[in-house]
Amino acid sequence: MTIYTVGIWTVKPGREDEFVAAWRAMGEASIAEFPAAHGTLLRDVGNPSRFISFGPWESLEAVEAWRASAPFTEGVARIRESLEAFEPGTYEVSAEVSATGSR
Repeated sequence: MTIYTVGIWTVKPGREDEFVAAWRAMGEASIAEFPAAHGTLLRDVGNPSRFISFGPWESLEAVEAWRASAPFTEGVARIRESLEAFEPGTYEVSAEVSATGSR
């Protein structure tokens, strides 16, 4: 079962580029330690200070190991300086639809 991590990030105005660079650095460090990791960062078109990140993981244990790792803890510590708010989450798939069928 695939598990997804999700982060909802509200960045201080004017610090968006700094945030994106720090998020990317955290992601690259995470991939160095967790080669199967994959992350995507979305920016809200209507609210450029709001971002959502997400990525799939093979298990809850992998998520827990990542969140306890230096790439995550040190990365989030650096990122927090540019933030107004951060809401992390862990999700499982409930349903999917696609041109090839629903699940």
